[in-house]
Amino acid sequence: MSKKVYKDYIKFFIVLLISLLYILPFIAVIINSFKTTNDIMANPLSLPTKFSVSNYIKAAEKMTYLRGFLNTLIITFFSIGGIVVFSAMTAYLFVRKKWKLNRLVFSLMIASMIIPFQAIMIPLVKIYGTLNLLNNMWTLIYMYWGFGAAFAVFMYHGFIKGIPYELEEAAYVEGATEFQTFWKVVFPLLKPVTTTIVILDGLWIWNDFLLPSLILISAEKRTLQLSTFYFYGTYTADYGLAMAALILTITPIIIVYLILQKNIINGILKGAIK
Repeated sequence: MSKKVYKDYIKFFIVLLISLLYILPFIAVIINSFKTTNDIMANPLSLPTKFSVSNYIKAAEKMTYLRGFLNTLIITFFSIGGIVVFSAMTAYLFVRKKWKLNRLVFSLMIASMIIPFQAIMIPLVKIYGTLNLLNNMWTLIYMYWGFGAAFAVFMYHGFIKGIPYELEEAAYVEGATEFQTFWKVVFPLLKPVTTTIVILDGLWIWNDFLLPSLILISAEKRTLQLSTFYFYGTYTADYGLAMAALILTITPIIIVYLILQKNIINGILKGAIK
């Protein structure tokens, strides 16, 4: 066996070991989602004596799955849509308009990315509570626009700088307005970075727990992640139902990933190269 082949085997086993470390907790959750709480407590790593979907049925009923799914879908869809639309237009303004104020505002937006959410969440909730704007999905969506805008503007800003201005001048010669030029000429060229932003923000917003837990108070407006949390009490927890609820919560985003896997990888690669 040559030295190169020997090194390749070592690399393969290291990658395999790391992959197993990531995958094993997920497999354990799937296995335990078919078991009762007593069976989980007795041996969390054993296979179920019989595969029953009763945990999934009970979990879906208890967490009102359809309502939580729709709430999460609405929040994710409109949050991502707002981030993409407003950030793309803002970045275009920063790049094409040579105003001194633009440079200052852009610098402030980039600087805001270093501020951790935990540092501002208490005053944020207090202010919105004083304004009686809590327990509203649109308040949450508006906050996601704000928290996601800085990174998206930064990404779009870099891409738009690489687009030749001659393309826009040609559109102006044809009689297009600035608004039409942006949406019909510039925005389609931003597809790689838009894909990357949609993926990253989609994963973040769909899986987010902390911000919705601060804003959405009533049971009718809970997201899937909040509904899953309420399977855990202060002194008791039904682990079988909780595991089934976790699988039900992450299944939609995994299906989306599998369907869009090719576009996702291409988008991230093009974004990295750009």
